[in-house]
Amino acid sequence: MKLIPKLLVATATLTLGFATVDAKSASAAILNYAFTVDSPGTKGNGFFSFDDSTFSNDYNPEAAIKSLSFKFDGDSTVYTQQDDAKYPDFPLVFPSISLTGQTYFALDYQFDDKANPSSPISYEIISEDFTIFSKTSPDAELISGTVSYRQVPEPTPLVSTLFVCSLGWMMKRKVASRKKVKV
Repeated sequence: MKLIPKLLVATATLTLGFATVDAKSASAAILNYAFTVDSPGTKGNGFFSFDDSTFSNDYNPEAAIKSLSFKFDGDSTVYTQQDDAKYPDFPLVFPSISLTGQTYFALDYQFDDKANPSSPISYEIISEDFTIFSKTSPDAELISGTVSYRQVPEPTPLVSTLFVCSLGWMMKRKVASRKKVKV
């Protein structure tokens, strides 16, 4: 009977060790970001990922996007990295600093209205700026908005942490129920 609690503690320790090792490997080079577009005319959400080891050594470092998906709220059209007007050289990601001094990675992404291909409307995201403009009318009024970014944590460390916590909770319940039976 005394072997079971020791075995459970050893298992929990080993699991926690693997979770820590897995968390280090998950933070290797692929970073995932979510972004939100907010303008007077439209709103939308998207995700992108990139390999931070591929940044150029320029004065302004940039890296190619590995994957990107964006969708305006209330619209079923999904925009991807292939929809950039200058694909495959764009879209790009680059390090930037917000007005509050926080460092983040930002997009350089320009795409046409896929829902209505004959429309002259184009969209552009550069850092924290979102712009809707007409390709055919240079005098047309621009609509602008803001873009906000947040890093998306890797799922593996979250799952590992959840597993370890639930294992600890089950062990605590089992020990508590044994104490009640002995009394």
